Amino acid sequence: MALNRIAGGAALASLVLAVALLAGCATPPTDPEDRKEFDATNDPLEPTNRFFFGFNETIDHGFFRPVAIAYRDVVPEFGRQRVHDVITNLREPWIFANDVLQADANSAGATFSRFVINSTIGVLGLFDVAASSTFNLPYHDNDAGLTLARWGVPDGPYLVLPLLGPSNPRDATGIVAEYFLDPVSLYFDHHNLDVVNYTRTGVEALDTRTNYLDTLDSLERTSLDFYSTLRSISRQHRQDEINHKDVPVETAPAKQGNAQGAARQAAAEGKQ
Repeated sequence: MALNRIAGGAALASLVLAVALLAGCATPPTDPEDRKEFDATNDPLEPTNRFFFGFNETIDHGFFRPVAIAYRDVVPEFGRQRVHDVITNLREPWIFANDVLQADANSAGATFSRFVINSTIGVLGLFDVAASSTFNLPYHDNDAGLTLARWGVPDGPYLVLPLLGPSNPRDATGIVAEYFLDPVSLYFDHHNLDVVNYTRTGVEALDTRTNYLDTLDSLERTSLDFYSTLRSISRQHRQDEINHKDVPVETAPAKQGNAQGAARQAAAEGKQ
């Protein structure tokens, strides 16, 4: 319902603001070389960020990762791919909106075509027919954080959000915007189908965490400081997206939220 959505959005916005404004700050070093490194990491909230990182890791190892492992072991790859294609198709209207806001006519046209083709020929998105050699329309992601970035809004300091993982004030604002404006979520909400939104959130988080199982396990096993590793990778991945570079959707651990089964969309519907 609309009131539930407003309440949820207010809670989400409050959470983001609480983390961004009330987080404890690290004391800048006085040594010039250390200060240069401190400024380069752009992580003045590191003490609080590490606290939430540890919290997210606890939730992930206790719940998300075991469920993702069970899902991968029980559901055949063909079935998992059908689930992935459906939830990807449901993101296309939001991607299209951001393509338009970024005045990217080519991407907007491709996204619109993908949604129409996959929703019809692809049987409500069960099959990504648009990406086949027949149509040659591969999937590309987009979101409100990227829109703000391409409008020139600075990212601000590094943030680790509870459950959602690596972010920054600009992308956190994008999360709140997506919560209120995602067309598919609004459609289900308008028709009092909150259960569909909740199911979509859970399935999307499960699909995302499953896709990153091996990558994140390897990174955590080989990293001297997993927090710093994910901070570096998430920033590089995000900058590549802003620069329109070809970023593999399934292989780059862009966010701790993705790694922990609570991807950006989990917040958008109620979402690293």
